[in-house]
Amino acid sequence: MNLSLFSKHFLAPEVFLHDFGSVYRLSLFLSVLEVCAPVFIVAGIGFFWKKFGYEYRIEFVTKLVMSLTIPCLIFSALIQTQIDFEILKTLFHATLAVLAMIVAAAYLVVVILGLNRQTFLAPMIFGNSANIGIPICLLAFGQTGFELAIFVFSIMAIFSMTFGVWLITDREPPVRLIKEPLVIAVLLGTLFLFNGWKLPVFFTNTLQLVGETSIPLMLLTLGVTIAKLQITAISKLLWPSILKFIVCLFCGALGIYFFKLDDLAAAALLLQVTMPVAVSSYMLAEKYSSEAQEVAAFVVVSTLLALIYIPLTLAFLLR
Repeated sequence: MNLSLFSKHFLAPEVFLHDFGSVYRLSLFLSVLEVCAPVFIVAGIGFFWKKFGYEYRIEFVTKLVMSLTIPCLIFSALIQTQIDFEILKTLFHATLAVLAMIVAAAYLVVVILGLNRQTFLAPMIFGNSANIGIPICLLAFGQTGFELAIFVFSIMAIFSMTFGVWLITDREPPVRLIKEPLVIAVLLGTLFLFNGWKLPVFFTNTLQLVGETSIPLMLLTLGVTIAKLQITAISKLLWPSILKFIVCLFCGALGIYFFKLDDLAAAALLLQVTMPVAVSSYMLAEKYSSEAQEVAAFVVVSTLLALIYIPLTLAFLLR
C-alpha cells in the first residue's frame, strides 16, 4: 500500500471533515427515522384497517382511552417521575405562558385569514399532543422525555377541556369537568407528586400496564379517524395549517428562551405545542355542528404536513 496516497486521501482535513459530516447526517437521519417511523406506521395500520373495511369502534376505543387508559398513564407517570420539582415548576409556568401566546397569535391569524373564530380558533391552538406527541417524546428522549411530555399534555388537556370547549360552543366551561377521569388523574397525580406519596408496587404496576396500552390505541384510532373523514377544501386549509405550525413553533421557542428550560424540557414542550390539529377538535366540531367537515380537512392537511415538519423538528432537537 502506498502510505503517502493513504494519508493524502484519508487524513487530509477537508476529506476527513466531509466524511465525518456524511456519517453525522446519516446517523441523524437514522435517529429521526427510528423515532418517527413506528409512530407513522402504527397510525398507517389504523388508516388501512379502516380502508379495508374492517370494524373499528372509534367511539368505544375513544371512551376507553379517555376514561381509563390515559388517566392511568398520566397518574402512573406523575407518581413515578424522578424529575426535579424545580424543573417541573418552571415547565409548568413556561407551558402556561406559551399557551397564552399561542391563543393571542392564533386569534390574529384567524382574523387576518377571515376564518370563522368558533370553528378554527380552537384547532389552531390545540395539537395532537396525546396521539402523536407523547409517543414521539418517548421514542426520542426515553422515559424522562416521556414524563415531561405527559406533564405538558396534562396542562394542555385541562386547558383544552375548559377554554377549548368554550371557544367551540360559546358556552361556559362545563361544570362536570371536575368529574372527568383525565382531570382527576392530573389532580391526584400532582398531589401525590408534590407530597412524595407512593402506592403499593403491585397497584402502580397495574396502573402502568393499563396506561401503556394508550399509545398504540391512540395511534390506531388516529389512523382510523383520518381514514373515515370526508374532507373538502384541502387547498383552503393549507395556509392555516402552515401558519399553525409556525405560530406554535415561534411561541414555543420564545417560552423556552424566557424561562431558560433545560434541553429535555425544552424539547418536550416544543414538540407538544407544535403537533398537528387534534382529532378531538373535529369530534367537538361534529358534536356542536360547527363546520365539522372543514375541521376534518384541517386535521388531515395539518397531519400530512406533520410528516414533513416533525422529522425536521426532531432533526434539529437531536443534532
